[in-house]
Amino acid sequence: MYSSHLDISDHVRKGAIALLQARLSDALDLEAQLKQAHWNVKGRDFQQLHELFDKVHDEIEEFVDLLAERITTLGGVADGRVQTTAKNSSLYEYALETKSGEQHLKAVAAVLAQFAKAVRADINAAAELGEADAADIFTEISRATDKLLWFVEAHLA
Repeated sequence: MYSSHLDISDHVRKGAIALLQARLSDALDLEAQLKQAHWNVKGRDFQQLHELFDKVHDEIEEFVDLLAERITTLGGVADGRVQTTAKNSSLYEYALETKSGEQHLKAVAAVLAQFAKAVRADINAAAELGEADAADIFTEISRATDKLLWFVEAHLA
């Protein structure tokens, strides 16, 4: 961790960086999973789902930036390497056999819900650490992820 004039203790900074990094690994995995769905969806709803998965991907990409930039603001190193992501992601692995629109929707919905649950836990953990800005970032991501999950699940209703 580099030294900074931030008026946040090293203990709080280190704790927040750990939370943010865990979610960064998940967000990078989630971003890749959305591209997997986008590239491989088949069926009568192809165009609509192809575009939906790309839209969700783009929003997840914004989460990646928010998380990584807060890590570096706190003096950490944002680790976005593929090896780190693969090793540390807590998300379900996307099944390579997934083909139909419904299968992709179910897979995407499950992983979005899993990500949202982890982010909600991070809101509380960051608040307990006393890192309100990280808690705010997690709250923003939580709200947006819930909305993305609604968009995806609406296709399954």
